[in-house]
Formats: sequence, structure tokens, C-alpha cells
Amino acid sequence: MRIFDPHIHMTSRTTDDYEAMRDAGVRALVEPAFWLGQPRTNVGSFVDYFDSLLGWERFRAAQFGIAHHCALALNPKEANDPRCSEVLDVLPRYLVKDGVVAVGEVGYDSMTPEEDDAFARQLELALRHDLPVLVHTPHRDKQEGTKRTLDVVRESGLAPHRVLVDHLNETTVKMVADAGCWMGFSVYPDTKMDETRMVALLAEYGTERMLVNSAADWGRSDPLKTRKTGLAMLDAGFGESDVDTVLWRNPVEFYGQSGRLELEPVAAGAVDAATGSSVLRGER
Repeated sequence: MRIFDPHIHMTSRTTDDYEAMRDAGVRALVEPAFWLGQPRTNVGSFVDYFDSLLGWERFRAAQFGIAHHCALALNPKEANDPRCSEVLDVLPRYLVKDGVVAVGEVGYDSMTPEEDDAFARQLELALRHDLPVLVHTPHRDKQEGTKRTLDVVRESGLAPHRVLVDHLNETTVKMVADAGCWMGFSVYPDTKMDETRMVALLAEYGTERMLVNSAADWGRSDPLKTRKTGLAMLDAGFGESDVDTVLWRNPVEFYGQSGRLELEPVAAGAVDAATGSSVLRGER
């Protein structure tokens, strides 16, 4: 079983997790920018974080044979903090770098006017830089948040096939399927989705445009939930090709729209943290 985890926060994970993921079949991943658990106090904190995702985290993953990519953005939760707004002026210089395969996570947390503004501006950046977008749907009032998300996406002019709407469940999947966007599901130990519910949705909606992720972060989460979902699919009668579609081919197709997907891990020591470029390829 080959696995591409399309949404996992490896900054919060250990090298033991990388090793376990490799043993489980994970060969590639995307790490979206997210909230670090406490408020940032200035834009320099984002700069350091983005540099780490482009350099150090790619190096850590490569040591275990995993191709690391990232999505960069001002995430919805921090869009409400005026100290963070300057990151929108910094983002353009990062969105051109190797390893950046999407703008994300963007979208809604509490559906405030500040989130509206940050969301719209970052969809515009995605259009300008010809990148797909990873959208975070809110934990609260998820149906209304998803509906509002799709309205903003339509207004932006982005083609639906360039948008992945994540953290979906039984109440929101149909509207995203009907909109033509990609559908993302986070499988967790206690919250969001579990393997059984995920398999039921795949049986109802099919495997087209469906992505499964672990979204593992600082909280109780499991970076092996992708594999566990694949095994649950097999137990439910899905074929190996179906599992490969959901866990590999779909994320490759979605993020491949960036033109920057590299499924062989960058050689250890070959990443320039300041530029996010491959030193081996001489790209400065």
C-alpha cells in the first residue's frame, strides 16, 4: 500500500512518527501552515516557520524516504489577530519556492470579517501564482461555514478542480461534491471522521476527488490513520486499486496541478532552508 498523506502537521511530530509512517507505506505528504498553539507576536514568527517547513522539515522527511511538500498561508484562526496580517505581504515571495504545492490552510474558523478578507486575498494569490488551494472548514457551524466557503470560492474565479475543501463529514460532503471541488476528510481517534464512517462515505460517493488525511498535529491524533482507512476499505470489499486511488493517485493528481510535485524525497542535506530550493539542482 502506497500512501500520500495530503494534510499532516509534521512540525508537531517526532522522528519516530516519520519512521512509523515510512513502515506503514507513506511515501509523500503535504504539510499545510497552521496555528502553533499560542498566538504569534509578529510576522517574523511566520518567516521562521515557513523557512522551517521549506528546509528543516523536508530534510527530516528525506531521512526516512518521504517526499515532503507544504502549503503556505495565513491560517483562519490567526487571520483574526492584527499582529499577523503582515504575513499576507510576505507570502508572495514564498509561493514561488520549490516544495510549495498549494496555498493553505485558508478558509474559516469563526467566520469573522477578518477571515473573509484573508480568505479572499489568499484565493487571489493562488490565482496569481497558479497554485491549487487547501481550504479549512470551521469546527463550529460546519454546514454554514462550508456553504460560505463555496460561495467565496465561486466569487474568486478559481476553478473548482483547483480547490480541496477539507475536514468534511456526512453533513457537508454532498454540497462540496456538487460544487465540483475535491473532498478532504481528516480521520482522527476521537473526533472528525473515523475509518468506519469514511468507508461508508466512499461506498456512497465513490472514490473520485476523495482524499483521506490524518491531519496529525499537537493534539490527540494518529499519523497512521491513512493506512488504517486503507485497511478498512479492503475489509469492506474495496479493491486494491480503489485504495490506491484514494490514498495515492488522488492527492498526486490534486497537488500535481502545482507543477512542483516531486515524489522522490529531496536528498538529505540538499535543501537550502533560506530559499526552500534544492541545492543539488542548483536552484538559487
